Amino acid sequence: MHGPTAPRRRSLPGDNPDTPRVTIHIGGLRASREPLVIDTVLGSCIAACLYDPEARIGGMNHFMLPEGVDPKNPNSTRYGVHAMELLISDLMRLGASRSRFRAKIFGGGHVLKIRESAKGVPQRNIEFVRRFLTGEQIPVVKEDLGGYQPRRVLFHTDTNKVFMRYLGQQEAERTAEEEMVYLISLKHQKLDGDVELF
Repeated sequence: MHGPTAPRRRSLPGDNPDTPRVTIHIGGLRASREPLVIDTVLGSCIAACLYDPEARIGGMNHFMLPEGVDPKNPNSTRYGVHAMELLISDLMRLGASRSRFRAKIFGGGHVLKIRESAKGVPQRNIEFVRRFLTGEQIPVVKEDLGGYQPRRVLFHTDTNKVFMRYLGQQEAERTAEEEMVYLISLKHQKLDGDVELF
């Protein structure tokens, strides 16, 4: 179900090498009540890790834009507004209590070869996720947002631990290229709402 066995990684405190691991990409979302490591790579995208520390239930999403309209999939989790709501719903369905939710948020890096602006993708993503969590009264206990490097994030759903590292130049270029192709596709389909892409 989770694809090929993940490569061995350096053992970290509290890290169980037998814990299943899954990778999510743009529009991906995963929640689990069983121990699970969720792995993703972020450029201008955002990943929100939500969890209930008492029930030890957690999940992560990975969205590209704050909001938009996709006629073929009105609730597309490529957009933050849907990705956040669906993650909350999935966690509650698994037995998490909304009143105990905590959040750790990552991404929104300026990795694309386009000008920076207040209406650009990274800044709009950052503003959206902060505004959403404030509105939902979900405390943010950790964030690493903005900057100029992509990030790799591994979230342990049972312990709520997050291991994050910045990626090197080669990985950064690959991440930026993937996101640019994706954004150009959205722009041509006019699915980007009012987000300024270029």
